[in-house]
Amino acid sequence: MRVAENLNLALHEAFAADPDVHLLGEDIADPYGGAFKITKGLSTRFPDRVLATPLSEGGFVGVAAGLALAGVPAIAEIMFGDFATLAFDQLVNFAGKSVSMYGRHLPLPLLVRCPTGAGRGYGPTHSQSLQKHFIGVPGLSLYEASPFHDSRTLLPRLLERAYPAMLFEDKALYTRRMFADGRVDELFSYDSPYPDSDVVRVSLDDGSDADCVLIAAGGMAYRALSAMRALLLEHEVSCTLLVPSRLHSFEIGPLLPSLRGTRAIFVAEDGTAGGTWGDGVAQQIHGLMWDDLRRPVTSIHAADSVIPTAAHLERKLIVNDGTISRAILEVLGD
Repeated sequence: MRVAENLNLALHEAFAADPDVHLLGEDIADPYGGAFKITKGLSTRFPDRVLATPLSEGGFVGVAAGLALAGVPAIAEIMFGDFATLAFDQLVNFAGKSVSMYGRHLPLPLLVRCPTGAGRGYGPTHSQSLQKHFIGVPGLSLYEASPFHDSRTLLPRLLERAYPAMLFEDKALYTRRMFADGRVDELFSYDSPYPDSDVVRVSLDDGSDADCVLIAAGGMAYRALSAMRALLLEHEVSCTLLVPSRLHSFEIGPLLPSLRGTRAIFVAEDGTAGGTWGDGVAQQIHGLMWDDLRRPVTSIHAADSVIPTAAHLERKLIVNDGTISRAILEVLGD
């Protein structure tokens, strides 16, 4: 099953399980089924609960948040995550605050889905990864879809929590296959060894200690895996990869056993530097492990530039497997 199919099935199952769930967004109705076909078939099966909206992210996210505040589970699809900026006020000043600002907790089952990321030649205004702008908003949780995390489990859990949440979905990930049964390929396997954490660990099959630990979420996981293969086969450098689905709030504590003793720790993420999720991860690691670290945590991020449409220019600016490999070799070579 591909990631897009997994998300589509998760939506169908959520609608079938709860007759109150509603979906709002642009061009989400059949036969179009959304810009990336994630909502395909929903309006045919549930015509009264799939609401195609005008081009107004602030409008339909506000309506979805209002439905959620009234007790109606609501999912909003933002066609391109770049346009989440148009709903910033609704997310930060309404949805995030409404769960606590009335003197008591009010459930607000809202999920806002945001296709993000570059790699498709969509240019400066349709390729960004803007997760960092929503990090730290009280009451607002951030997640990333990943090939290791089944959305059929994640989506109902987010709605049942009854807190507003954003789910970022790397567009380049939609056509990738989900991993299953603990296998990645002939070199790597994965497991979930951390109690009370959604983090997946990818490691060498032989169980040997890795030279470094790489933390990466969402679609970055595939690029990290490609870098790990190249580093192992070409340079005999081994890595352990940690893939969370929740970005905020993120607790590094359960991962400490995997971080202690390694030569270096890296955090790879889409988007430009400054005030990022990776910065927060590094801060936690430095605070808890300063006496154990051999060197500071290294952040790997995109270049400080708008994202061009031309493929050869785009590749130079975004984080890819080569970016990750070079950063790791540079640090371990010190």
